[in-house]
Amino acid sequence: MPERQDENQQIAERRRKLAELRHNANAYPNDFAPDALAAELRGHWGDKDHDAVVQAGARVRLAGRIMSRRIMGKASFAHIQDRSGQIQLRLERDRLGEQVYQDFKKWDLGDIVGAEGMLFKTNTGELTVRVETIRLLTKALRPLPEKYHGLVDQEARYRQRYLDLLVNEDTRRIFRMRARIINYLRAFLDARGYLEVETPMMQAIPGGAVARPFVTHHNALDMKLYLRIAPELYLKRLVVGGLERVYEINRSFRNEGLSTEHNPEFTMLEFYQAFATYTDLMDLTEEIFRGLAQDVFGDATVTYQGERYDFSKPFQRMTVREAVQRSNPDIDADALSDSASARKIAAQLDIPVKDKDGPGKVEVEIFEKTVEPHLKDPTFITAFPVEVSPLARRNDLDPSIVDRFELFIGGRELANGFSELNDPDDQAERFRQQLAQKQAGDEEAMSFDADYVRALEYGLPPTAGEGIGIDRVVMLFTDSPSIRDVLLFPQLRPAGGRE
Repeated sequence: MPERQDENQQIAERRRKLAELRHNANAYPNDFAPDALAAELRGHWGDKDHDAVVQAGARVRLAGRIMSRRIMGKASFAHIQDRSGQIQLRLERDRLGEQVYQDFKKWDLGDIVGAEGMLFKTNTGELTVRVETIRLLTKALRPLPEKYHGLVDQEARYRQRYLDLLVNEDTRRIFRMRARIINYLRAFLDARGYLEVETPMMQAIPGGAVARPFVTHHNALDMKLYLRIAPELYLKRLVVGGLERVYEINRSFRNEGLSTEHNPEFTMLEFYQAFATYTDLMDLTEEIFRGLAQDVFGDATVTYQGERYDFSKPFQRMTVREAVQRSNPDIDADALSDSASARKIAAQLDIPVKDKDGPGKVEVEIFEKTVEPHLKDPTFITAFPVEVSPLARRNDLDPSIVDRFELFIGGRELANGFSELNDPDDQAERFRQQLAQKQAGDEEAMSFDADYVRALEYGLPPTAGEGIGIDRVVMLFTDSPSIRDVLLFPQLRPAGGRE
């Protein structure tokens, strides 16, 4: 409580200063334009000595937030922070004039200023601006955290991301990296002839994945709509229409739980390529991750939570059945083909399943509980059961499985791809099976999308498609343990009335 009272006192004092500013001048001017950034100046002048910097006579205009101050008699120092980083200012009473210098001494940490002056280097070699003019551009009414270099309360960082970004350089690094990763993926696909497109986020029929949707209502049309759980069915309609290589960096929504790996609103990359197979996309995915590591780190290795992953080597590949058998050597893997036997094995492993679950569903439950967390090195898992893959093409040699893969790195799924089901009759039957599951109470089962089946009847060329979880990729490449660390504004429970 004393800490809160102290903050309230600081806010009151800052508001008093703002009132004084309003009385004397425009408190929020908007006529100052910087011509330089702190990082650019450090990059250009950082390795030059004092004499070289002074002789160059570089005059700069900078704008930024005051992050530290050392107030002295006739000269003071401050660090301001712009979008690129921090730089030091030297403010001298004789150069600025008594009034401006006294005004500066009344300003607070967090205030945003515009300054102009000449570059030089201090005796300690720090690049500094000898300020000739300085103005207060924005008065900060709330104080920065006491230790401005670190906001450490994790929940506060998520709820007040703007403050987290202000005071934590590592947070800024993560989101700069996120933008770089997305730019790389976009450039990678553009260079290979893919067309970036946009598909509806509100859909009359939720589809493209097995998940529970969010429901909304369109007033003008007086109809129920669903936030998309995936753009897949719309993207494949575009392939039917002759756009043979398409992708979308999309926001999708799934009405599921919150965890370190799940947020109800998330970002995916989905792409589709005509005349390709799921094995082609596995090769392409290896190329994506290898190239991304090279672009970000300069080599093909990534370190995540103390584990090192080498993307220069071919990724391991194994079927669901092989992976289950490897992690559970005491079970009879062949018994997983029978519903009753599969449920018995699940019971022995203390894995809850439903009586109506078929053998494929049970096998995947066993895989997810006993195998998935241990898939650390990059691994493609293939040959998923058809009953958990309603949009994937059946395997020619074994119609009980589909031509599908999931990529696992660090114990979590990062990508899912398959050869697309382009047989309209088979797709209609799979939709009917999903509809029966929905009517039996499965809220994640798909609906019957008659228009999508109609599109397939016009002919979808042999096609492969894939979805990559952008948020999880960013987690991996920024060594972030929680998905909330890589989302600017993650979904949180109500704060219980706290500000």
